[in-house]
Amino acid sequence: MPQVKPEIETFAKILVIGVGGSGGSAVDRMVRSGIRGVEFIAMNTDVQALHHNGASRKLHIGKTVTRGLGAGMDPEMGKRSAEESQNEIREALKDADMVFITCGLGGGTGSGASPVIAEIAREVGALTVAVVTKPFTFEGPQRSAIAEGAYNELCRSVDTIITIPNDRVLQIIDKKTSLLDAFTTVDEVLRQGVQGISELITVPGLINVDFADVKTIMRDTGSALMGIGIGTGENRAVDAAHAAISSPLLEISIDGARGILFTITGGTSLGMQEVAEAAKIITSSADDNAKVIFGAVIDETMGEDIRITVIATGFEDRERERKMTLSDEDMPQSFGKKKTVYSPGLFTKRKSLFNPPPEAGEADETEEKESKTPFLAKPVSHDPELSVFGGDAPPSRTSAPKNPKNAKDDLEIPTFIRKKMGM
Repeated sequence: MPQVKPEIETFAKILVIGVGGSGGSAVDRMVRSGIRGVEFIAMNTDVQALHHNGASRKLHIGKTVTRGLGAGMDPEMGKRSAEESQNEIREALKDADMVFITCGLGGGTGSGASPVIAEIAREVGALTVAVVTKPFTFEGPQRSAIAEGAYNELCRSVDTIITIPNDRVLQIIDKKTSLLDAFTTVDEVLRQGVQGISELITVPGLINVDFADVKTIMRDTGSALMGIGIGTGENRAVDAAHAAISSPLLEISIDGARGILFTITGGTSLGMQEVAEAAKIITSSADDNAKVIFGAVIDETMGEDIRITVIATGFEDRERERKMTLSDEDMPQSFGKKKTVYSPGLFTKRKSLFNPPPEAGEADETEEKESKTPFLAKPVSHDPELSVFGGDAPPSRTSAPKNPKNAKDDLEIPTFIRKKMGM
């Protein structure tokens, strides 16, 4: 029987974009690790950082805004830099099927530019996934406040977001671990997140998972759990499954997921019973009506080990949130009449970060508008007794307090900033 071949062989075009210093560092590590089937792009306002990056493509954004000197922990400058370079960004993302955006929230370029880049990625039709970190507590309340605002902004712009609070890295490293090694661990977690998802698409399997499967699970689904577990010995499948769904580094647990995609990789001894045991553990805490897609890969280099990769999504209804935009009267004056490439979000409205305080007569009106601001993310709890197999539940979404001035140090703004703001 003659072999049927398609006239045109097409493969999913996957881009991995490192934005800012942390994102660029993570991409540089991914390049050196040899991830297959993806293209790497480093985007930064800092020319010097770009020069030392190993990505095959580099894009200097905001040449006029920053003159190549970085955004200086100012997300507004990072946002303007991405807007200035939006044509170059759109050209770089042309024809992409899937775009990963990785960055560290809390700085200037990553926090400000990433939402703009994500919105452009969606405009060109790409499945857009953010894999981001939140700053260590010791980096200060101002950086944490910037990270929270950027996180809310990014949630509106991507299909799926995977968040790793840096504080949780402290739970998996030894007390004698150096600062350099700690940040290297953060880069490694970002690498695993991107590689774990991309290789589901790029590596063929016995039971194959293709791009359409990944798109089904990850399109417009909000917060996601992405875990990789490895097991060995008699209970290798069970151990790998537990490890994959209970990483202490991730911000959410698998409870209530409405979409699950998992792949089991093992040697030729991989048994059907092992697959069934692992699947039962992975799906037991998910929603009863969860959509489950399963894949299996035979890789003789695994020996007697089993590796399980899990993506769980659908923890909240985000499509409504993503489509919500502010009216013209709610838009900060700093936007003027210029149309931005993405809907203005929380960190551009927070007077504590970028906007001047209202005049006395406008205070009540401003407070009323802020009370209507949707979906403020609840700060992540950094519980020192977090169980390796427990994890935190998804952060709840609540409305902003009706009287922000009376809230107890909502963002723990330093005194000298509050005085300048007239708070």
